Amino acid sequence: MTPKIEKIIVKYLTNSASVSDLDTLSEWIEKDSNKALFKDYVKAHFAINYSMNDPETDVAVERLLTAIRKEKSFIYRIKKQPIYRYVAAASVLLIVALTVFLNKGEGTTDIVEPVIVNTSIIEPGTDKATLTLANGEQVSLEKGASFQTSNANSNGEQIVYEAGDRKTQELVYNYLTIPRGGQFYIVLSDGTKVWLNSESQLKYPVSFIEGETRQVELVYGEAYFDVTSSVEHNGSKFIVLNKSQEVEVLGTEFNIKAYKDETNVYTTLVEGNVTINFENKKQNLIPNQQSKLDINSGTVEVSTVDVYNEISWKDGIFSFENASLKDIMKVLSRWYDMEVIFENERVEDEEFIGLLRKDQDIEKIIAAIKDFGIINDYEFKDKILIIK
Repeated sequence: MTPKIEKIIVKYLTNSASVSDLDTLSEWIEKDSNKALFKDYVKAHFAINYSMNDPETDVAVERLLTAIRKEKSFIYRIKKQPIYRYVAAASVLLIVALTVFLNKGEGTTDIVEPVIVNTSIIEPGTDKATLTLANGEQVSLEKGASFQTSNANSNGEQIVYEAGDRKTQELVYNYLTIPRGGQFYIVLSDGTKVWLNSESQLKYPVSFIEGETRQVELVYGEAYFDVTSSVEHNGSKFIVLNKSQEVEVLGTEFNIKAYKDETNVYTTLVEGNVTINFENKKQNLIPNQQSKLDINSGTVEVSTVDVYNEISWKDGIFSFENASLKDIMKVLSRWYDMEVIFENERVEDEEFIGLLRKDQDIEKIIAAIKDFGIINDYEFKDKILIIK
C-alpha cells in the first residue's frame, strides 16, 4: 500500500476525504489484491463504527466498502427515457462524477434563483429525546445535559440502564420519545442496545423480570435493535410489540420501521433470526430479508434487500436505492423537522441512488437536486420547503 492510498483511507475514515480522494480510493479498491490490503489495514488500525459491534469483523469492513462504493454514485435516474439519463450530483452530495450522460438535444432554460427565507432555523437533527418516568414526570435529554436516577444514567446523547435487582417481580415502565429532528441511543437493563430514529417512541421496563419474556413496545417510528442472547438470560425470549405485529427473537440484530403516517411496517433482519406474528400468522426471516406488513390488508411480503440501505441511518448516513424524491423528502422532513410541499407533483416519482450524510445543510442538498434539472425552483418559508 502506497503512502498516498494510506493517507486517503485515513481521510475517508475521518470524514475529510475530497471528491478526488474518493475517486482515487474507489478505483484502487476495485482490485481484489488491493481490497485485501484495505481490509487488513482497517482491521489493524481503526475501530470502525459502521456495524456498531466489534470493529474488527468482516461485516464491519464490508459495510465500509459498501459505503465507499456508494459515495461515488449518488445519481439521479430518469426512467421515462428510452435510454436512461444519469446526472452526477455536486460534491455536497458526496459524489464522484464518473460518467455523465446528457441528452444533447434538449433546449436550455432560464436559471431561476430560489427564494430562501430564514433557512437558518432548519438545521440537521441531533441527539435529543424526552424521557417519561413511571410517575409521569418528563425529563428533556439533550447534548450537554446530564441526568441520573437510581438505575439509569444519561449524558444527553444516550441513556444506559443498569442491570439492577434481577429479582424484581413488578415491571415499571419508562417511555423514550424522540421528536422530529432527533435521534437517541439507549441500553436496556438486559444489555440490549436500541437506536431510535426521528419521530419515534419506545416503551420499555426499567428492569426485566428474570426468567420471564423480555418485552418492549415500539409505539411508533423506527428503531434498530441489537438484542442480547437468551442464553445470557436463562432462555428468556425478547419480543418487540407494535400495533400491527409482534417480533420474537432470541438474540439478534434487526430494524423495524413503523411510522404513524405510513401504511406498511418494515422489519429487516441483519443477523440471527426472528419470527413475526401478525393476524394469527407467523413469518420467519433470515438475514438480509425484509418483511413488509400491509396494515390495511394484514398481508405480508418478504423480499431480499440491501441491508445497508435500511440501517445506515443509525450511523449518520441516509442510503437510497431507487428511492423516489417523495420518499426521500419524507425521510429528510423528519430529520430536519420541516414540512415539504410539492407544488409540482410530477417530480415526486423521480428516483435517486446513493448516500447523503445526515450533517449536511438542507439548502445545499435541495440546491444540488435543482442542479439536476428535476425541479424548476424551490422556496423556503420558515420551516416549510416548497418544491416547484
